[in-house]
Amino acid sequence: MPLITVELFPGRTTEKKRELIKALTDTYVEVCGGKAQAVTILLKEVDPGDWGVAGKSYAEIIAESKVQA
Repeated sequence: MPLITVELFPGRTTEKKRELIKALTDTYVEVCGGKAQAVTILLKEVDPGDWGVAGKSYAEIIAESKVQA
C-alpha cells in the first residue's frame, strides 16, 4: 500500500486539497499501476516559521520579499 506524503504551507482550500489528492492518486495508478483504493495520500501543513532554507525560515523569507516588493 503506497503512502505519498506532501508537506506544504497552509493556505489551500479544501477543494484544492481534494484536487491534489485526486491528481496524486490518479498519477500514481497511471505510472505504477495498482488500484486507487490502495493509495494513501497524507498532506502535512507546515507553518512557514517551522520550515527553513539557507539559514532562514520561510516566514523570514516571505517577510523580506514583501518589504522588497
